[in-house]
Amino acid sequence: MPAPESPSPAGLPSIEDLDGLAALVLERGPCYVRYSAGPGPDAAEQSTDYESGLPLPGLSVNPLHPEAWWTRPLRDWLARQICQYRDLQREDPERIAWVLSGRETGRGPDCEPLIADVVPLGRLSAALLDEAAAVYEARFDAGRGPEGADAADACPAAAAHEAPA
Repeated sequence: MPAPESPSPAGLPSIEDLDGLAALVLERGPCYVRYSAGPGPDAAEQSTDYESGLPLPGLSVNPLHPEAWWTRPLRDWLARQICQYRDLQREDPERIAWVLSGRETGRGPDCEPLIADVVPLGRLSAALLDEAAAVYEARFDAGRGPEGADAADACPAAAAHEAPA
């Protein structure tokens, strides 16, 4: 595994760039990204489906390991996955982007994987989030939906500096 940088405020090692994250994913196997207050607060509360009020059997996450159909570089997949829920951090600057592994227990209401037996692996640095936004903007038709119209603000590089301290 790549040598982590200094610990982040959440007590997690900081993952500094997409290459370091790619090395972690290749070494560890299935890994996920989550935007939340961090592993400590997440362990202390039950995840809930906000619309139904039902408890979820794990944490909602976005997969960092590519699907079998993905033929583009791993860095592209990582950038896209990181940017998919970046708006959660912009809406609540107390949220951090952190990487975890664990056991998939099902799917959430948006078809996202739900993970139990969580093993925190690291926090994504502001520099990595900036890099992911730049790769996403350069390599994808960011925000384009099936109808061809642009979706809401996908992952603009200009907003990437809003990561919590």
